[in-house]
Amino acid sequence: MLWPDKFQNKTNGVTPRRWIRFCNPYLSDIITNWIGTEDWVLNTEKLAELRKFADDEDLQSEWRAAKKKNKLKVVSLIKERTGYTVNPDAMFDIQIKRIHEYKRQLLNILGIVYRYKKMKEMSASEREKAFVPRVCIFGGKAFATYVQAKRIVKFITDVGSTINHDPEIGDLLKVRSLLLCILDMLVLIMFSADNLHNPSLKSDISVLWKWIHIL
Repeated sequence: MLWPDKFQNKTNGVTPRRWIRFCNPYLSDIITNWIGTEDWVLNTEKLAELRKFADDEDLQSEWRAAKKKNKLKVVSLIKERTGYTVNPDAMFDIQIKRIHEYKRQLLNILGIVYRYKKMKEMSASEREKAFVPRVCIFGGKAFATYVQAKRIVKFITDVGSTINHDPEIGDLLKVRSLLLCILDMLVLIMFSADNLHNPSLKSDISVLWKWIHIL
């Protein structure tokens, strides 16, 4: 760079004391117990000590149990918001972003349509072998005058209505669309996702944290 002092960039970051210790107490307790200290909260290099326990079945069991507890919270949230119950043992495939053409919600829902079409072409036994149960969760809202984004929202809800009421598919595939408040977003993002569609998650989380303090 010709003028290193002239142009500077400050990227919003995330810290383990906020996004593990504060947001995910179940996982934090496991990490502290296995490392033997809470120093990892201030020194992330300490997390490397978990590597030697990576194949330990007890650690793996505790880790899965923590994820299950977090997913059960999301099951309760979905039940409260939509009236529907989802399978906590399913894969939670989550995308929470402002609805926008470049945020890829359209690409995501088209992928779900493709998966649904493939399922319908199979017998029940073939579906059970080829697919794991999946709950696809969309969160976010469209800008008031953004017509195309609102069309994407409608498409997501229409696809969800078709899939969710198909008795042949059952719990193998569900689509839930939620208009979420900020804290609900944090629960879904940090606690329960098995697969997360967020190309700019770090900056989004930092913005959410600032809004929490404002609220």
